[in-house]
Amino acid sequence: MPATEHPLGEDSLLQAFLELDTPLGSKAEFIEGEIVVTPPPDGAHETAFSLLAKQFFRKAAIDLDLSGNKGLIIGPKSRFIPDGTVSPVGHFENADSWAPAEGVLLVFEITSINPHKGREPKREGYAAAGIPCHLLIDRSDGVVTLFTNPQGGDYATQTRIEFGKPIDLPAPFSFTLDTAPLR
Repeated sequence: MPATEHPLGEDSLLQAFLELDTPLGSKAEFIEGEIVVTPPPDGAHETAFSLLAKQFFRKAAIDLDLSGNKGLIIGPKSRFIPDGTVSPVGHFENADSWAPAEGVLLVFEITSINPHKGREPKREGYAAAGIPCHLLIDRSDGVVTLFTNPQGGDYATQTRIEFGKPIDLPAPFSFTLDTAPLR
């Protein structure tokens, strides 16, 4: 009997994704109906995460929480796990593994070994979900891009600077992010 291919519908694929058992340390995301699995981050990635986290905790004008690898429901075809999710204190306290993106103040992504996979879809997804700020740390190009003012499924404003230059983060953070340590 010949093999028959039975493609999964979107609902079945999402269900398969939600039941996926990924290797320890890896993360799986559902980006525009496609399952994307990435390996654990390298040391430079984790160092960049730590440098960003310290500045948010020390310099932000408000008290906040910063979650590493928090699952966000971005829409019916997308479940993203940003490298960093900045939210009001206690925002995710009673949340499930996958939480709605409403109320998130900022997400940041630090590029990894496959920096182009999901870059545009994730930016657009964050904007469509109404997340006010998206910070992209692009290690391959040595630049930081701050996307703000989500409108119509994308961000209307972007500020791009090279590593080593400061970048001002808007309220409610209201501080200048030092990117020199990212070099």
